[in-house]
Amino acid sequence: MPRFDITVAGELNLDLILYGLPDELPPEREFLVDQMMLTPGGSSAIVAHNLAALGSQVGFIARIGDDQFGQIALDHLATGGVDVSKLRRMTGSTKTGLTVILQRDSWRNMVTYAGATLELNFADLDLDYLASSRHFHLSSFYLQRGLQSHVAKLFRRLKASGLTISLDTNDDPEDRWEGGIREALRYVDVFLPNEREARRIVGADDLEIAVAQLAAIVPVVVVKLGAQGAMAQRGPERFVSPAVGVNVVDAVGAGDSFDAGFLHQYVCGADLSACLASGNLAGALSTTRPGGTEAFRDRDHRERFFREHGIVGSAPSA
Repeated sequence: MPRFDITVAGELNLDLILYGLPDELPPEREFLVDQMMLTPGGSSAIVAHNLAALGSQVGFIARIGDDQFGQIALDHLATGGVDVSKLRRMTGSTKTGLTVILQRDSWRNMVTYAGATLELNFADLDLDYLASSRHFHLSSFYLQRGLQSHVAKLFRRLKASGLTISLDTNDDPEDRWEGGIREALRYVDVFLPNEREARRIVGADDLEIAVAQLAAIVPVVVVKLGAQGAMAQRGPERFVSPAVGVNVVDAVGAGDSFDAGFLHQYVCGADLSACLASGNLAGALSTTRPGGTEAFRDRDHRERFFREHGIVGSAPSA
């Protein structure tokens, strides 16, 4: 039997979220915020943490710096039930990454020091550890600069070991959408972009054209549509699922939480309708607390939310 349900490789950093700033920030001015939250972040880490909270057995590989930020992030994942025994702590000048998020009512600015994230490379990956799983997930393709040129090789080897593969590229900070993504997608079973990412990767203005092109490469294409919910394309079949209505605190990590909810059901063999509903439910839960993992850490809050908003047959299992 595999040791894990899902293994994840990618980035682990901290998110510093500031609330209550004006839309415009003139230079040489000091502004006060209403609230702040320092919470572990990084798309890969959020997916791993929230998968574990939903009941999946998760193994995780990343690089962090030998600093206090790295220790905070590591402790958070370990307490959440993620196996971090293969995590690499790096000495030297490179530190654990930090993202500062300036959260407004309906939008945000994000500024990131990527730090150790950029240095994760193929040699850091214990392939036997990653392969001791049923499924492998990779997030933040365009931030994995040390790993990016080897992603297709990594996927090919894990597929040969019998794993299914999922990928969420997240944004490309350089807005180029290259780096061998088409080659990597050849080995992906589930691709999880949002609408903009899907269009940018294929260079299409129309989402339907983008989905058709991606579905010709990837068996299951899942597109996150924000307030409109999510859709999935499997060959000629189209599945849709509406968003779950909640009072949103912030949307930090909502897409990553969707990935966790979807994949938690996917590895259990659920049908795509149930996977989509589970993803939307997990994404909505994430928005009820600051940051991408806080709503999942509070077990009472999480279970109450699922009871109140769950859809019979599709809610994530505890």
